[in-house]
Amino acid sequence: MANYEKLKVWLLSRRDELNVRLGNIKKDVTRRANADWSEQAQERENDEVIDQLGNEARAELNLINKALDRMNHDDYGYCTACGDEIAEARLAAMPYADLCIKCAEKRDQAS
Repeated sequence: MANYEKLKVWLLSRRDELNVRLGNIKKDVTRRANADWSEQAQERENDEVIDQLGNEARAELNLINKALDRMNHDDYGYCTACGDEIAEARLAAMPYADLCIKCAEKRDQAS
């Protein structure tokens, strides 16, 4: 098994970034509504975008936490579907990948 220390550092850093982003989103969503009706309408449109950004951040955070958990259990770098090693180039491009390229392509074709 390869040394994944650089990827672990990146995952931890990215996790911290996402937690800060989610904290900022939470602050933004809980702000007081503007008294002006036209401003409130614009704020509601913005809230939809902010909600989507929050959903994407939470989804990525979930993937990162799963990857870190696999690292802690020495399962990182192995496909969760077939058990083969995941190519280092794939992990470098997507550090939280849990499927080898073959299994990822099979999953995508089935969708």
